[in-house]
Amino acid sequence: MNAIEPHELVERALELSRADGCVVIADEDSSANLRWAGNGLTTNGVTRGRRLTVIATVGGAEGTASGVVSREAVTLDEVESLVRAAEAAARDAGPAEDAQPLIPSRPASADFTAPPAETSAEVFAAFAPALGEAFARARKNGELLYGFARHEVTSSYLGTSTGLRLRHDQPTGTVELNAKTADLTGSAWAGAATRDFTDIDVTELHTGLTRRLGWGRKRIDLPAGRYETLLPPSAVADLLVYLSWSSGGRDAAEGRTVFSKAGGGTRIGERLSPLPLTLRSDPAEPGLEAAPFVLTHSSGDNDSVFDNGHPLTATDWIRDGELANLLTTRHSAGLTGLPLHPPVDNLVLETADQSSAPTLEEMIARTERGLLLTCLWYIREVDPATLLLTGLTRDGVYLVEDGEVVGAVNNFRFNESPVDVLGRITEVGRTERCLPREWGDWFTRAAMPPVRVADFNMSSVSQAS
Repeated sequence: MNAIEPHELVERALELSRADGCVVIADEDSSANLRWAGNGLTTNGVTRGRRLTVIATVGGAEGTASGVVSREAVTLDEVESLVRAAEAAARDAGPAEDAQPLIPSRPASADFTAPPAETSAEVFAAFAPALGEAFARARKNGELLYGFARHEVTSSYLGTSTGLRLRHDQPTGTVELNAKTADLTGSAWAGAATRDFTDIDVTELHTGLTRRLGWGRKRIDLPAGRYETLLPPSAVADLLVYLSWSSGGRDAAEGRTVFSKAGGGTRIGERLSPLPLTLRSDPAEPGLEAAPFVLTHSSGDNDSVFDNGHPLTATDWIRDGELANLLTTRHSAGLTGLPLHPPVDNLVLETADQSSAPTLEEMIARTERGLLLTCLWYIREVDPATLLLTGLTRDGVYLVEDGEVVGAVNNFRFNESPVDVLGRITEVGRTERCLPREWGDWFTRAAMPPVRVADFNMSSVSQAS
């Protein structure tokens, strides 16, 4: 599979193309993983993969059609059949609603012809010994550790018939660590995202889990209701990632979402939070670096294959508490009159003065009575018009009284809209990189603060553990 380099596959596909336009994406993946259970490693491995995607565009009397075909492990001899399949799909398709001229040429990436980046088991050189030490501490404490670590590097090569030759290397690392009491009645979770595992402090993660298992020795039953609630960064990320996915400019302009303005138009310019919160994306964000150009394998509500290669820049979605921008493709921007803002693969929520922002521990210390969550899961949309979501708490909900955690309470089902939550945040902590628990398989590049929310709606008691 690796006898030919990815950029050569791109060039061969473009050379073979007979369509009016052609976009080719070669993705080379390598991944390394560790899994553990009951204080011992269970599996580990390294994998490699390759995918070639050909997007053919064909003009006609009624408009331009597109056909997209992807295949795994493509060899040089198989490229022509893939190109012909994409062209056939385009000819069989009706005109593409999102059709636009392909992005014009600009200078090629300097490393476009270089071999793909790779990961290996060596990425865990410092992490694995630290994990072994955590196993020893857990056995001594009467705890059981479960979890997994994964590191993936994807090198993507984008070439087009208009002359684009762009490349992006994307490292993605995650670790999830779950500690349980020996009788399995107590559970605590911690997760982290990383580019290279050099910044993962296993001891710190495990120490935090041990502390939370200690909090859980005292059990307190609470009824459903509205509670002042401290949301940690992971929980905030899960809510705001879904908000981001739901912030399409066209849907808002057509009156279908929470960002639609009564009487027509969008809510851009309206205040969503009384606090000066900024939700933003930036492909160059330190530690959260993402592709600096559109790189999409299919068209959707907020993505267009015709936009492949368009430069991405820093964008404020919410600025100082006001809705500033919505997601748009070139097509939807033209329909709505909104600025062009394609999605960027990271998300940051922050206040301007990070130096004075409190830590989560400091926020706990000044809580008179409230709940402290660990994370959210099984999040589902109830009402797109209000972005009402439902889901469950998991792996530890704690009662805080007079600045101290006094015990663990039962889990809840919640019903909340992220937009409503933004309006009820009364305190914002220090922004830190985090791993969304629910969306971590799809979105890992996030930095969020802990927040204090008034009257968070715990709609019913849940038996989930």
